[in-house]
Amino acid sequence: MGKAVDRTFRSLRGLEKTASTSRVLNLAALAVRNVDVAEHQKQPFFIASSLNSAVIVRHRLRGREMESFDRHRFSATKLIIPFSRSDLGLGGRSIFVGERGWTDVLDELRGEAPDLPRDIAAMEAIDELPSLDPFLLREHMKRRGFNISPSHFEISAPDLARMQRFVGSEITKLIDLAYKDYHGGNESNTTRLVEALLSSQTDARLEPLRQTLRLTPENYKEGIFAWKGFLYYKWVLNSLWPDIKEVFAELSKVRVVGAVDAGVLRELDETKMRLRSKMERQVKTVMGHLSLYDETFAQLTGEGNAIAFRDFLLRSPALFLSLGEGCGLISHISTYWRYQFSTGMPLHADAIQLIDILQDFEASLGTIDEYVDS
Repeated sequence: MGKAVDRTFRSLRGLEKTASTSRVLNLAALAVRNVDVAEHQKQPFFIASSLNSAVIVRHRLRGREMESFDRHRFSATKLIIPFSRSDLGLGGRSIFVGERGWTDVLDELRGEAPDLPRDIAAMEAIDELPSLDPFLLREHMKRRGFNISPSHFEISAPDLARMQRFVGSEITKLIDLAYKDYHGGNESNTTRLVEALLSSQTDARLEPLRQTLRLTPENYKEGIFAWKGFLYYKWVLNSLWPDIKEVFAELSKVRVVGAVDAGVLRELDETKMRLRSKMERQVKTVMGHLSLYDETFAQLTGEGNAIAFRDFLLRSPALFLSLGEGCGLISHISTYWRYQFSTGMPLHADAIQLIDILQDFEASLGTIDEYVDS
């Protein structure tokens, strides 16, 4: 039998107009938004129609939830089938990918749909990721061999709004280059073009940009998607920097409360050192990818080298995986650290609790290091 009704979903009522974030993939909202889009229906995320109305969440496991898994883990992918697409607050039924007996529950929730192995494989592929942001998810699923419509990988409206100003400042030089023969106020022109660039729809206003980038109509969509991906990750990292710096500073300051023996303290110190080293390496890797993008973009805007930038965009999907993984892990560490140690509150914790937190962080970074190196 499936799990009981998931009433925690009430807190997600605000997602009804949201497509995707780094923690949530809202297929219910996407289904409503793309109800008349033939490609969305022909290339669904899952075979079972019930799953294509689901909300998928990267979830931090609580104590009892951890006991449902055969291997020790701190986060999991939660699949929620809502009772109503139009009112997510009514709740739904849910399962965690990888918990004991989850495939039997998934089979029940799918109904009479065919090809259960394919939908299981899709859920397992999603569970491999630390983040559900649309750029990472799209390239990861493509690499795993799933033919899914691009309409399933939209940036959420709140994220789009926050990106507008950042993207405008990033691409002003390119807009001046691509639209130098066009009339109109520069500021209003830039705003409209940023909106067109970040939209999931093809926009005729970007035609001069396509020509400047030397992109053929066939590879235009992939090239623009790649560009949006780099802009997205650059924006994410800029937004995360203050939090990352605070985590680095507080990591050495957090203290253990209560009685603890010397061996545990030594283990804590060694774990902190390893974690800091891995975090620095992860940040360095992500910044290296973004520096490569910045250098190539500078060649375009400063030297007019459109060919180099075009070629970079068209060979960039592999970088999405490393960039997205890195951003997801850094985000996870900074947000969960702040959840445990609120700003202004004392930096202290029980020894076992602190070891669990730090080892969780370390294990996640170790996994991504192996993934990137493979």
